[in-house]
Formats: sequence, structure tokens, C-alpha cells
Amino acid sequence: MLRSTTEALLEVAGLRVSYGAKPVVLGIDLRLAAGEIVVMYGPNGAGKTTTLHAIFGLLPYQGRVRLRGAELTGRPPAQHLRAGVTLIPQGGYTFGEMSVGENLELGAWTLADRRGRARQLEQVFVLFPVLAERRRQRAASLSGGERQMLAIGIGLMSAPVLLLIDEPSIGLAPLALEATLGKVKEINRELGTTILMVEQNVRQVLPIADRVYLMKLGTLVALDGGPAELLRNEALWRAYLG
Repeated sequence: MLRSTTEALLEVAGLRVSYGAKPVVLGIDLRLAAGEIVVMYGPNGAGKTTTLHAIFGLLPYQGRVRLRGAELTGRPPAQHLRAGVTLIPQGGYTFGEMSVGENLELGAWTLADRRGRARQLEQVFVLFPVLAERRRQRAASLSGGERQMLAIGIGLMSAPVLLLIDEPSIGLAPLALEATLGKVKEINRELGTTILMVEQNVRQVLPIADRVYLMKLGTLVALDGGPAELLRNEALWRAYLG
């Protein structure tokens, strides 16, 4: 459930996105309270990634996006980063020919203070000890799970208040996904970072979620009940979750 009746950390209202003449996102509303993990589930082509990209300013859209009451509507991604929003794209995207440390340094470009960058780097290394061990290795030499952790680490280097995470399960074995989701939960719990995650492997993601939205054909519906109740509801699985 939304943890507060006060103003949401993230508020999206009437979001509409089209590719040319084709409508993809049909006027959705979305709210996240500070400290929540919210999962957006739906089939391929439902508009989930498009929604994240629009929220982050990568696509033109109609509607409004606000963070802590401040307008982000129509602003470019660089301003979203400075405001505290970070997008982790699909596939654990990193710069393969650069070292782990160089990738992380790139993620801190919005922080002018050297001490602040060092503090974020130490925080990432505490969360992901394997990245500290391999800081001089090329990112391309990491396993799929390690690259996903590096991608999340890059996102954390800008000290975000909101992480947008797109399909962290892509290309990961079940154990690697389990480890990644454990780290997402730890980031939420230890750092207080609010998280909006798009994911198709919803059975594995539900245990760390506070709330779930279902997206179908460009529309968004909040599913009633907590994660445990949704996992037990076989009729809901048959009707919506597959």
C-alpha cells in the first residue's frame, strides 16, 4: 500500500506516449511514496519500458511527471539525474572496454564534490564487494549477474532518491536474478532508495515488492492486496499474471 497520504515522491499523471501515429501508453497515472518498491508487470508490448523511458525524459510525452512536488515534465535526462532519478536499462548495460572503476566514475558525473563521489563509491563497494575486487577488470569480463550489479552500481553513483530498473532478469540465470533482487531490496532497506521496477518474472520479484501494477495494452491497473496475497491468488494468476 502507499505508505503515506502526503504528497508522493513520484507522481505521474495522464502520461501518454505515441510512436508516430501509434499510441503506446494511454494516459496512465502512477504514484510512489518514499521508500516503496513498486513493480510494473505486463506482457511484451504493453508499454512498460516506454513508460520508464518517458518518466526519465528519454521520450516525448503528454502528461505530467513530478518528483517531490517539483516538475520534471519535459526536462531532459541530465536534469532528471541531477534531481535524483536514475534509470537502469535492460541487460545490465555497461561500457565493456572500460574497467569496473571507470564505469563507476562515469556514473558520478553529476556530483561536483570529490568527497561525495568517494562516498558513493565506497557505498557501492560495500553493497557489491565483487565490484571492489574487480575494479580494474574490464566490464566485458564480468559474468551476466556481475554486469547487472555494475549497472546498478553506476546508477547509485549519482546518489539517487528514485531508481527506475528495467527488466533486471534479462539474460540472468535464476540464482543470479535472486542475488540481484536481494541487492535491490538491500538498497531500498539500507539507503531508503525508492524503486520502480519493470519485470516479467513477477513470481520471483513479488516477495520484495510493496505494490504491483499490471500494464496491458498501454493501460495501468493497481492490483489489490500485498505480495503474499497475490502469490496465493490462483484466479488472479490465471486471469492476469500467467
